[in-house]
Amino acid sequence: MERIAVIDFETTGISPSSSCRATEIAVVILEQGRIVERYQSLMNAGVRVPGFIEQLTGISNAMLRTAPSAQQVMNEVNEFVGTTPLLAHNAAFDQKFWDFEMGLIKRTRLQNFACSLLLARRLMPAAPNHKLGTLTTFAQLPHTGQAHRAMADAEMAANLTTHLAEQLRQKHGLRELSHDLLRSLQKIPAAKINEHLKRCRGF
Repeated sequence: MERIAVIDFETTGISPSSSCRATEIAVVILEQGRIVERYQSLMNAGVRVPGFIEQLTGISNAMLRTAPSAQQVMNEVNEFVGTTPLLAHNAAFDQKFWDFEMGLIKRTRLQNFACSLLLARRLMPAAPNHKLGTLTTFAQLPHTGQAHRAMADAEMAANLTTHLAEQLRQKHGLRELSHDLLRSLQKIPAAKINEHLKRCRGF
């Protein structure tokens, strides 16, 4: 599998705005099914963390006071990722915050996102649900730390992606797994996934 950057944000809410911002980001780089590089940082965007979010993530306003600015962190992570294809669990959420925070530093995303949540819905239909923690337990993958902290969630999403890639190799005979292939699979209706995978053999 080609090099992929798996990202996770922690935020103060569900939709980015001047009052809803990222508080933490982590990125792990996957190469050939292994994590080879990591980046993680809290980020101070000058917004207050609501009490229920602090309870969920463990990220407090006091922690963010001494964190680097969101501008500094996003410039660093932009350099770290470069043009590497992106992936996240429930990528629609992380993509919104990635694009919003990148826009504030006058950067534009050049690569697409793949989504391990959408892939798991198609490739792990027997799972009780498709939350990251549930899938990790269902597939007997390692729990990597406290849920709702960016590095733990990014590493779990990376491990899940590696697991899904192995399923595609072993069960469906796919030899080469590209980011574009993953993105194509996540758009196929679950009922048609086996038919589509037959056509994909030899990618």
